[in-house]
Amino acid sequence: MKGHTRRDVVRSAAIVAAGGFAAQLVGGGSAGLTPAGAATRTGAGGSSGFPFLQGAFAPVTKEVTAFDLPVTGRIPRELNGRYLRNGPNVLGLEDPRAHHFMLGEGMVHGVRLRDGRAEWYRNRWIRSSGVAKKLGEPYHGPVPENDFANNTHVIAHRGRVLALQESGPLPYELDEELNTVGTYDFGGTLNGPYTAHTKYDAHAGELHAVTYYPTWDHIRHLVVDHAGRVVRTTRIPVADSPMMHDFALTRKYVIIFDIPVTFDPVAAEAGKLVPYIWNDNHPSRVGVLPRDGGRIRWFEVPPYFHSHTLNAYDEGDSVVVDITTYPAPFYVDGRGSDGPSSSSTPSLNRWTIDLAHGQVRFALLDDRPQEFPRVNETIVSRRHRYGYSAAAAEMFTAYETVDGVPPDKSFSNALIKQDLVRGTSQVHRLPTGAAAGEAVFVPRHGCDPHPTAAEDDGYTLAYVHNPDRGATDLVILSAQDFTGKPLARIHLPARVPLGFHGSWVADE
Repeated sequence: MKGHTRRDVVRSAAIVAAGGFAAQLVGGGSAGLTPAGAATRTGAGGSSGFPFLQGAFAPVTKEVTAFDLPVTGRIPRELNGRYLRNGPNVLGLEDPRAHHFMLGEGMVHGVRLRDGRAEWYRNRWIRSSGVAKKLGEPYHGPVPENDFANNTHVIAHRGRVLALQESGPLPYELDEELNTVGTYDFGGTLNGPYTAHTKYDAHAGELHAVTYYPTWDHIRHLVVDHAGRVVRTTRIPVADSPMMHDFALTRKYVIIFDIPVTFDPVAAEAGKLVPYIWNDNHPSRVGVLPRDGGRIRWFEVPPYFHSHTLNAYDEGDSVVVDITTYPAPFYVDGRGSDGPSSSSTPSLNRWTIDLAHGQVRFALLDDRPQEFPRVNETIVSRRHRYGYSAAAAEMFTAYETVDGVPPDKSFSNALIKQDLVRGTSQVHRLPTGAAAGEAVFVPRHGCDPHPTAAEDDGYTLAYVHNPDRGATDLVILSAQDFTGKPLARIHLPARVPLGFHGSWVADE
């Protein structure tokens, strides 16, 4: 490609699919919020006039370390571990016109809990080769191909903490204090890109991924075994190099979402920041792949944008998938803005894939705008009853403010708990300006499957902006008293900007 190297194209393709689209919708800056004695590092800030660089989306400019955080309420003593969340936080931006929200360098925010105390808060940029150079630090070891400061997710697996991206970059491993250790390739067994959204089957001890790459004519389903090695790779032919941000897993099947957002080599060669387009000529499909091997079955569905999967399970001759979707079309490269754009808001839906009759049935579970659906992770791939999601007013307004799409001023901030057996929901309402990120469920009895514990016996943790302080709180709710007063509010010394996904990393 003239004037645009393969590495540039792949980098753009890989980082576009950061997906999710907003978690911590918070406002204000970090100036004056660093406590006395805190260690900081200054980076580059945002710019006015660009919606994804200001307000809720504005990047912070410092790395902060703070100890013995103040708490309102009481932290449950069984919560021993770290709550981590990843997201884009652009560093050293010189020209805002060269920015896209999903291109920001990844920054992980973390709070350490132990014995009822909030021991520390830290935020750290992922030390890719590019970030190390901007910060004037050495980069140890050879620079990997398609290197990037992964900004989409952070998970724990077999004693390691991994910051994830899709379609190109290797995972980056972090230590207990969020310092970057280096890239990780599952003991040399990962051949090619990885994903931002893994599925861990706690019963089988397997970590599953679906990966894609802009120059491939296929996608890949990968299985990582209990020893942390990629032990099986299944290639699935696809056309047009579609973006595949998330997937679903049941005990028998892997569910693949083939959506009409595809790689555009012309846009890539022209230097477009995000070379993925809404492609009306690409059929919308959902695929059912036998988990242990075999041929995939494809089912055509109406055009949609698949955002995130809550969970999926087998039910007789059918597969049930609960997901959030946006109506078509969806523009990942935006429409004249520095971030993605939607034609309307996401909703929670149920797809029932009838394998016996070869059809898909659709049901709307909740039409309230909501994102980042999460489930009790110990039952991934098994039948679930409960789900947790975030409704953040500022996110939905931001996504609908370009190209004449009228934003809805009535959006509110809340965390939502769904009871998918009874068909009811509970809403933990938040004040204006108190936008919440992804609500991660933490089982009270630990993160291994518990044979007698109720599915919702535990806590939900979310970063919530505190407009009175101009900073962020880590809010802990009882999942069984979801609308009640928070058990604890941990007051962070800084703002957590809009971001994506996170995990609870329990002490071993």
